[in-house]
Amino acid sequence: MRTGKTSKTALNPEGMPRHIAIIMDGNGRWAKKRGLSRSIGHREGSRVLKKIVEECYNLGIRYLTVFAFSCENWSRPKEEVDQLMKLMMEYLKNSENELRGKPVRIRVIGDRSGLPADMVSEIERVERNTAHLEGLDLIIAINYGGRQDILHACKKLAEDYKNGRIAESEITMGALADRLWTAGIPEPDLLIRTSGEIRFSNFLIWQSAYAELYFTDVLWPDFTKKHLHEAIVHYQGRQRRFGGL
Repeated sequence: MRTGKTSKTALNPEGMPRHIAIIMDGNGRWAKKRGLSRSIGHREGSRVLKKIVEECYNLGIRYLTVFAFSCENWSRPKEEVDQLMKLMMEYLKNSENELRGKPVRIRVIGDRSGLPADMVSEIERVERNTAHLEGLDLIIAINYGGRQDILHACKKLAEDYKNGRIAESEITMGALADRLWTAGIPEPDLLIRTSGEIRFSNFLIWQSAYAELYFTDVLWPDFTKKHLHEAIVHYQGRQRRFGGL
């Protein structure tokens, strides 16, 4: 559903979502409206991400997953793909300094086999250096697709069954979830998508089965702490039944 005007009710500290996922959409449209290149829109979106990460930490959110680059994004013009790769590398290299000592653990999900070797090395370095931090888990989806995630997990299940590491009776939803790229990460409570589009776009489609959905017309470079608060207030007004009464 598309959200309307959100109540100005204050955030309830006792009802915060544990895990927020965000589809950061609208960088290109933001730039086009201003007669700027798409690369400038992506850079502005990266700047906004830093602010939202910091605010999620301040609010006590435990997990934040952001969709940085999808498996399908490779079909974009090479110049734009190269710019996105450059921005992601910059973010990874500078993230520890820009977090100003905050205990943020950085994790990357997605198919690393399709990424440049230097980016994989940087991902491994950042993950290793922040693995002990327990304030906020920032999960960055790079070369990620929900269908690809499920297929990857199914192949691992098939391999484990073939090699006798798992019995047929042990092939459960939990066993599949344990083989997803998000293994060990709680499912999202709240999924936010900016820019007015109302679809998942192949993002966390298994994990978001019971997530509360929030769609806003705000383009990602215009997304502020205030908009984040509005999404959380909207979430706190929902009753989560998970199929029950």
